[in-house]
Amino acid sequence: MRDTVRAVWELTRLSWSADRARLLGAAALMLAAAVAQPLTALALGVLTDAAVAGEAARAGWTGALAGLLMIVAFVGAHFAHVLYMELGDKAFLRLDRELIGLSNGSEGLEHHERPEYADRITVLRQELSRVSTSGMTALMSGLSLMCGLVITVVLLVELSPWLLLLPLAAVPPLLTGRYAESLMGERRRRAAPHTRGAQHVLELTGDAATAKELRVLGMRDFVQDRHAEHWRAATRLLWGGETRAVLVRIAGQLVFASAYLAGTLLVVREAVAAERTVGDVVLAVVLAAQVSQQVSGVVALLQELQRLSRTLADLRWVRALVGRREHRGGQPPAEVPARLSGGIRFRGVSFRYPDREKAVLDGVDLWIPAGSVVAVVGENGAGKSTLVKLLSRFYLPTAGTIEIDGTDLRRLPVERWRARITAGFQDFSRFELTAGETVGVGDLPRLGDADAVDAALRRAGAGAVVRDLPSGAATPLGHSLPGGVQLSGGQWQKLALGRTMMREGPLLLMLDEPTAALDARAEHQLFEGYARTARAEGLRNGAVTLLVSHRFSTVRTADLILVLADGRIAESGSHDDLMGRRGLYSELYRLQAEQYRQGPPPGVPGPGGLRQPER
Repeated sequence: MRDTVRAVWELTRLSWSADRARLLGAAALMLAAAVAQPLTALALGVLTDAAVAGEAARAGWTGALAGLLMIVAFVGAHFAHVLYMELGDKAFLRLDRELIGLSNGSEGLEHHERPEYADRITVLRQELSRVSTSGMTALMSGLSLMCGLVITVVLLVELSPWLLLLPLAAVPPLLTGRYAESLMGERRRRAAPHTRGAQHVLELTGDAATAKELRVLGMRDFVQDRHAEHWRAATRLLWGGETRAVLVRIAGQLVFASAYLAGTLLVVREAVAAERTVGDVVLAVVLAAQVSQQVSGVVALLQELQRLSRTLADLRWVRALVGRREHRGGQPPAEVPARLSGGIRFRGVSFRYPDREKAVLDGVDLWIPAGSVVAVVGENGAGKSTLVKLLSRFYLPTAGTIEIDGTDLRRLPVERWRARITAGFQDFSRFELTAGETVGVGDLPRLGDADAVDAALRRAGAGAVVRDLPSGAATPLGHSLPGGVQLSGGQWQKLALGRTMMREGPLLLMLDEPTAALDARAEHQLFEGYARTARAEGLRNGAVTLLVSHRFSTVRTADLILVLADGRIAESGSHDDLMGRRGLYSELYRLQAEQYRQGPPPGVPGPGGLRQPER
């Protein structure tokens, strides 16, 4: 009950902040309708007695009053509905925007690794929309029911104290309704993983990228079966819970129905015995019917409020999990340097992802000089991308420190640090905006700067992608915009690279397998271009460039090559140094080169981008 009261308070406060005029207007209209309903019953009772007694004048004005009250009850509720539905839309928009901010506005990515978070987000996305409809209806109906019930109880007491049993008989339906909703809330939570799985399969069928594989692999029946399997599991849980909930609700309603019948018969008996008038019987029957409606309304209201309270409790849980927190290890904040004069140092850095036992990085000690171009290579799972995530402050090291010019990275305010870095990721985003905006969001203050976008595209070697579009940079991309053009994977990736190049003068440029969708020759040319640009930036502001690649030949020109293996720096040095040591780097390089032994002469990129080792 405490959570339900809290939900009512939170929804009222949200509505007040969203639009207090609509809230007050809707409340006034609902109160007018609530008062009019029981007074209509009273007027009908007086009307009946006047008609039986042959008092035409009294019957006339009470009939007119009853009609007026009916109009107030109907019109008040109708216009209140219009106001609070508009208010609900505003409240939902606020909550929806908050959910977007919570999901994507936190410092790190840890919450995305939690299955419980995914389950709660699934339920929240389904349930938050109810705030604008069922939630607002429950809030306003609750106000109306409380007022109407008070007046109804007063009139019942005037008729017979025994009729007070009618409101008391509402307690069993309230309790059973609360238990039924609690049961359904638990079932919805248990069904969330299956619901999420069904939604994932459905999204796969509508995605152009996966459509090719689904057809080539003949997966149509498999996907349909998997979708049906998930929905059967979810439906089984929800249907079983709904069946039990209905039986529980029926039991509670039977208790009230028995009390309703007994109260009506009591007044009828007294009327037959001439202890009550015919008008009293009419009043009792109408009031009993209203009490029945009010009880049903209260039961539905509490069920909806209980469901809403669970939704808002989930929202509070998400707020607590992903709310903004600055991690500085108890140290005062420090300023982000204007330029790098020393470099970046890893001191005993270890890292383990949430809910995983094995560390991805283990005791890494590393020095990256300012102005250098560093390449990170290694087999899958070696921890290459984790280095990028730590430097981006998506995660904090489990142990050890990362220092920027001698300052612990924890002490640098996250937003200020990220404003001085730029990164291109293998799992890049496909922003369905115009082509110019898709690139321009890489530096939001210059989103509409056409010259800056063109310069970024040139640095990324992606100018031709935009030039070939029907309307150039103004061409909408993807299917979400009218007339949107769908690009190939390589074209999307080139625009993502252009986005990475938007920021001028970054202290740290990270490219984490950013050219996986490009052919090897294009990747090699781009990396060489990046290396030239990076060295120019290094001379200007000491910028560090970090290149992550699984193609060893493309990183030959890096100043420093780091070889990761089992979460540690297995080797480091220039290409020539590492080849001379004949260690892991040399072995992996030669294994890749072996595939192109029949390729072009030494020093020239082959079809896979590998140069023949110089013998």
